[in-house]
Amino acid sequence: MSLLSIFATAILPIVAIAAAGFVLGRRRDVAAGPLNTVTIYVLVPALVFHSLATTALSGETLASVAVGVFLFTGVMALLSEGSGRMLGETEPILGSFVLVSIFSNAGNYGIPVSEFAFGAVGRSTAVVFIAAQSVAMYTLGVYLAARGEGDDWYSGMRAIFEIPLIYVVIAALAARWLGVVPAADTASMETLKLVGDSSIPVMLLILGIELAETDYSAAALRVTPAVTLKMLVAPLIAVGIAAVVGFQNTTVARVFFLECSMPAAVTTLILTGEFAGSTPEGIEATEYAGTAIFVSTVLSVPILTGLIALLQSGVVL
Repeated sequence: MSLLSIFATAILPIVAIAAAGFVLGRRRDVAAGPLNTVTIYVLVPALVFHSLATTALSGETLASVAVGVFLFTGVMALLSEGSGRMLGETEPILGSFVLVSIFSNAGNYGIPVSEFAFGAVGRSTAVVFIAAQSVAMYTLGVYLAARGEGDDWYSGMRAIFEIPLIYVVIAALAARWLGVVPAADTASMETLKLVGDSSIPVMLLILGIELAETDYSAAALRVTPAVTLKMLVAPLIAVGIAAVVGFQNTTVARVFFLECSMPAAVTTLILTGEFAGSTPEGIEATEYAGTAIFVSTVLSVPILTGLIALLQSGVVL
């Protein structure tokens, strides 16, 4: 496995779509806000429902991956919250600091990388990972993004129940348990798949549009602590979580570790743009999140290449 093949197979398509959004943002006055809203309320719910309803992984594997995701998210949230406060960050930048530190780009980046490295099991595990992370992201993540907008913590909690994702996950799991999931070739499931699949390029276009408006010079140094947590500390935490959960399938454990080690999630930028308030002075929260995503994504090329080599050789897990 070469760096060139990894880049061409899993990373180049991602970079190309984001670059198209970047060029569009520079040449046209395109607002990312409406795209954020469509993604959160329509596209992502369709993706998660279809993925959960149709995955071939066993219920035990689904549960173990979900437990691992929630444990990892909790540990990283505590660590990043404490680190951000020690560094003197305040809302809404503090919320962005925590968001980009704990949530991985497990979907539009993680799924193709996991499939390339570990085949069909890699893709299936990555889909379950993103579904579980989506529950955390659209509950805890929404709270973190919105808590600085109101005068009390209830503002963030209220925002959680306005997001359809949590209800979609419950509906998908209930449909599996009751055995009422429609066949994959029915019009309803094909429609859900079509809508859900469109969320990935749209999120990357949003990333490019937001990056086109980002002042990198102001935010680059400031995001260093968050990027360090995401790209260097998170993999170490993931190894410990995998050991605690005790995955029965070694490949699932390795994909879980790889997904935790992905760069900051594009969705953190979407949540920041949708819910975070404005900054009285200095960089905006969206600039902070966009820069952290950009820097961590660039750094992920050599880091993930090395991690994949270690995983496939059995040195890690």
